[in-house]
Amino acid sequence: MPRSRRTSSARTSSERYRNRHGRTLRSSVTGPHLPPLRTRIDSFEMTVASTADYLKSVWPDELADAKFEIGAVPLGLPEAGAPVARWSVIGRRVILYRLPIQRLSKLHRDDELHKRMIIESCVFRAVAELLGKDPWDLAPDRFRHF
Repeated sequence: MPRSRRTSSARTSSERYRNRHGRTLRSSVTGPHLPPLRTRIDSFEMTVASTADYLKSVWPDELADAKFEIGAVPLGLPEAGAPVARWSVIGRRVILYRLPIQRLSKLHRDDELHKRMIIESCVFRAVAELLGKDPWDLAPDRFRHF
């Protein structure tokens, strides 16, 4: 005679999930002595925010009412043969699309510095489009040593 899979004790689904194999609740991945993990989303947002703050400090009058937003992907499908948009400038809003910037950019070195540089360059190019300037003109003192 086959046994029923139901048990006689009435446990909730969360108890069964968290107490599998007789274990108690699990702790966080990093533990109390380590800092929390930084995700790709967090580092992307921090890079965009720091670059936007820098540009707002260089161009305070022109970027006073500009809004910077982060989106996952652009809405709609691109036309055949057209590249996927990395950013959009709509009025005074600059929308940066995280997934196309992170995944479709060709990096010759896959490390944190080059990832940050590609994000910063997209912010610079989007702000240059907003202001109608060349990206190199946005911060001329920053690149003077080259």
